[in-house]
Amino acid sequence: MRQIFAAALLALSLGCGAKADAPAQSQRERDSILGQSRLPGAQGVQGALNASDSAAARNARLDSLATEP
Repeated sequence: MRQIFAAALLALSLGCGAKADAPAQSQRERDSILGQSRLPGAQGVQGALNASDSAAARNARLDSLATEP
């Protein structure tokens, strides 16, 4: 009886483990999906992502200017 109980407990504990098949989404990916939806406030999220992209591109251009002789 104890062996059956131990086997059942082991099977339950293995079945409740985290799945490693699906890669975790980054915050940016989740925000992008939200920004493309029709939910209230989605346009604001998309606008913030666009502003972030613009700032990152500008910083990259400034960094490349600083490294050139």
